[in-house]
Amino acid sequence: MEREYHKWFSPNLEKEMELLVFGHSGAKVLFFPPRMGRFYDYENWRVIKSLEDKINNGDLQIFCVDSVDLESFYNSFSHPGYRIYRHIQYEKYVLEEVLPLANLINNNPNIISAGCSLGAYHAVNVAMRHPHLFCKVLGMSGRYDLTKSKGYFRDLLSGFHNDFVYFNMPNQYLKNLDDISLIEQLDKMDIILTIGKEDSFLESNYTLSNILNEKGISHQLFEWDDEAHKARYWREMVKIYL
Repeated sequence: MEREYHKWFSPNLEKEMELLVFGHSGAKVLFFPPRMGRFYDYENWRVIKSLEDKINNGDLQIFCVDSVDLESFYNSFSHPGYRIYRHIQYEKYVLEEVLPLANLINNNPNIISAGCSLGAYHAVNVAMRHPHLFCKVLGMSGRYDLTKSKGYFRDLLSGFHNDFVYFNMPNQYLKNLDDISLIEQLDKMDIILTIGKEDSFLESNYTLSNILNEKGISHQLFEWDDEAHKARYWREMVKIYL
């Protein structure tokens, strides 16, 4: 399996960022790490190993991006207005720096957004906000409104709300979406959500699924047994859904 390491100074984030690329051809997968995770986590947890056949066969090329979660949503020492601002900078990094690199390396037109845990939020949010860029999105064990507390998962914006928060919480902005052309773009995308029946974010996934149903946006929601918010489940999910 081909493996490349990339590092550069990001003008959007004003810091050095790193990523790993696995494979040589096929659909490009932007793979977002779990909450507060790093670009090497999926390799360390053998999630990439689970995709080895698809990668070696040239079906998929995986771009494991880094996160700035500790500077954005999990930066409890900063004002929540800065947290969402930092997240917006991160999205610009993905769209204006990571995607151009991926397109330079691989001219395959198919781009997939995927992630686990908070990475599922990142994957789904960027795909829902920019559906013209993606052919597919896979959210595994995700929460799609970070302002809603559940169990020991707290409101990551500490009660703060503005337009930037609203337009970055899929369960908020999709509920009021009435742009027909955008709805049609979303409907063309292959949308897959997976969650365990005992996961804290089960309700969040069904809320998103119900919103998509109300808008006539085709998608699939798969409910796994037990609490599936674990790497051993993600290793199986990617083999089936990615």
